[in-house]
Parts: sequence; C-alpha cells; structure tokens
Amino acid sequence: MTRPQHFGWFLARGFGPHGWGHPYLEWDYDWTSPALYQQAVRTLEQAGFDLLIIEDAPSLGSPSTIDLRVRQAFGGPKLDPLLLAPYLFAATEHIGIVPTVNPAATLPYTAARQFATLQHLSGHRLGLNVVTDTGSARHFGAAPQLGHDAAYDRAEEWMRGVRDLWRSWPDGALIADPAAGRYADGTLLQPTVHRGEYYSFDGPLNAVPFTDGEPVIVSPGGSPRGLGFAGANSDVQLVLAPMDEASVRAYRGRIHDAATAAGRTPEDITILFAIQPAVVSSSEEADRIVAASRHPDDATLRRIAEKQSSDLETDLTALDLERPLDRSVFGDHVSHGSIRRLVGDHDEDAPLRAILSAHARLGRLHDGSGWVGTAGELADRIEEFGTWGNDGVLLWGDLHPVTLHRTLDELVPILRRRGILRRDYEAGLRANLRPF
Repeated sequence: MTRPQHFGWFLARGFGPHGWGHPYLEWDYDWTSPALYQQAVRTLEQAGFDLLIIEDAPSLGSPSTIDLRVRQAFGGPKLDPLLLAPYLFAATEHIGIVPTVNPAATLPYTAARQFATLQHLSGHRLGLNVVTDTGSARHFGAAPQLGHDAAYDRAEEWMRGVRDLWRSWPDGALIADPAAGRYADGTLLQPTVHRGEYYSFDGPLNAVPFTDGEPVIVSPGGSPRGLGFAGANSDVQLVLAPMDEASVRAYRGRIHDAATAAGRTPEDITILFAIQPAVVSSSEEADRIVAASRHPDDATLRRIAEKQSSDLETDLTALDLERPLDRSVFGDHVSHGSIRRLVGDHDEDAPLRAILSAHARLGRLHDGSGWVGTAGELADRIEEFGTWGNDGVLLWGDLHPVTLHRTLDELVPILRRRGILRRDYEAGLRANLRPF
C-alpha cells in the first residue's frame, strides 16, 4: 500500500565551491553569494521537501595534509552554514533548514542563544545537525582530541545543557500583559547551574520560550554510541545503509530500540535513508552509463583518488595503480572506518586500480544493484521503501539548480500522483515531521 514519505536534501559539499569539477560551473553562479542557495531552496520547497541539511566541517584537518583537502575543493574551503540559514529562511515559508553544528566549536550558552534566535526568526523551522567531529578541537581551545565515544559523551552533555537553557523559562514565566503592566515573572526562571565534565556555565538564558517547540535535532551516527545518542536526543536520524528490505528493517529496529532504551518511543524519531540517485531520461541511457562504469578510464580513477585523498588525508594519487595498497600509508589520524570504506571487501593483495574501480562502478535502480535509472524507476524504489515501513529519504547532492532540476523535474510529479510526496505543509518543521 502506497504511503506518504518525508523528503530531505543533503548539501553534501557544505557551504563550499559549488560547481567546481563539474560542467555546470559555467553557469557562473557565485558560491559565496546567497542568491544561488536561495534559488535552489525555493525549488525544494516548491517540490514539497521537508528539510534541507547542510554539511559542514569546521577544520581543514591535519596541517600536513591541507593541500589534499583544498586541491580539488573536496574538503574545503567551507563557510559557516549557520550564517547562511537566515538567507534561506528569508527566501522561503515552509521548508526546514538544518545547518550542521559541532559541540566542540560553540559553548552551550552561546549556542542556545543563537539557535533560539533563529528558531523565532524562522517561524520554528530550524533544525540542528549535531556532529561529533573531534579533529577540530585545536581550533577552538577545547579539550584535546577526544576518542569516538568520548566525543559523543561531550555532545550528550552539550545537548543537555542547551536544552536546560531553552527550558529555563517555564510555562507562566512570560506574561506579556500590557494591562497588568507585567512582561515576565523572574521568580519562575530556572537558575540552570551546570558543572559537568566538559562544560561549566550558569543560566537562565536571556531568550523567550518557544511557542511551537524547540529546534529539531538531527544526527548521522551509525555506531552503537551514535545510535545511543540518537535514541536519547534526535528527532531525525540520517542513515547510510544498504537499501534492501532486511537492512532497512534491521537498522530501523536498532534506532527504535535505542529510543525505547532512552525512555522515548519509536515514533519520536523520523528515519531518513540517504541515497544518491542519477536520474536519466531512459532505461537505455541508464544501461549505457552502468556498462561504461565497469571499465573506468584513468581520468575517472584519478578523480575518485582525489576525493578519497581529501577524505582520508592521504595522497592516493601518488601511488602506483597496479600495486597493492599498502595500509601503512595511512597515518594515525585516519579512522579505521574510513579505510574500510575505501578498501571494501578487497584483500591486501588487491591493486589500487581494483579498489578505485569498485568505487566507480554503478548499478541500476530497477534491479536494486544501484541508483542509475529513470524518474519512474526511482519512484518505484521509493514507493517500495514505504512498504518496508520507511519514514523517508534524504537525496544527496549539490544545492545547485542544475542538480536539483536534473533529479526532480520528472520525479516530483510521479511521486505526487502516487501520494508519496506532500503537497501541503504544516506550521513549523517539527509539525511537518509528524503527520505521517
């Protein structure tokens, strides 16, 4: 049975050089100007999307590998997405805007005050994508770089502190009655004295309470500790996982179990699976693209190596494609998970060419082997996800008019005719995530 689903767009490059490395760079948009993003986000709102999530990384990484990060603009430069948000709110009326925030970068009191301000100014359409990047601590005078789980512990404390400050104005404290000559009752404000492992601050917050709920909290973590954080804190959980029924149901079950363990209900979390489709005009074109991807040329492999070099902060472009990948080239700063994602199921004797070629290979939508296909085939897959109990999908790509129209022009009408994609909005992001 067809059921409506939620739709989001993930600005994967962040607030960075849009179009770089693509032919649509010649459209001559200025990526530092809000006009590009305002035009694109209006398209998403017209399409009925619930939210736009903007990736961010506040650091260029290790000082010794900065050139790898910026050489092809994969890892930087990036401007602050929180400061882009007001321009996107001003250009729209309904869609939620979700900049990425890092607990290491902003103290709880400052964060609570800034986010409360944006929540009011946006008509309660703010979301916060809370990430636990640990390598940027040196930029902010924070504690030394933390381990994976300790970074989540810090984020958990930060989240509790921010929420305590938001709630330091309880019901009844704001009176705003001109006839009585009384604006607020200060005796009701909560002192909010926080002395924790990572933060120390006092309240109350000098902001006013929300009328339609707090900002929506989003998180992307898939580790056991990340799922624990989501179960306790998140309204939206982002998922990168195989999109087969068993994997989807199993992942949803883990998130729901985490919510229950934290004293919440599964319905408290909207789960969005991230997908990166390539929508083409015909099945024949899709077949041609997939067939060509099985035999990538050296230029394609170099492009993949450049991106992986940025993500892994290790120069793969200088290595011999025909020789096995020596794992010792990766420094201690590179996560084992990132290396596993690069290598996949290849053994240690596999040449670098084979490893990179695996990343180049594409699959077809119609048989579930990949994400290349027509708008109708993509709609079929999304509709199938709904039969598995799926809440929605997060489409992944640049926030660029060319990218959006290439993906959505034919897809949106099909989804609307099938009753999968919303036509009408509620008041505020939190309300939009709840009707179905």
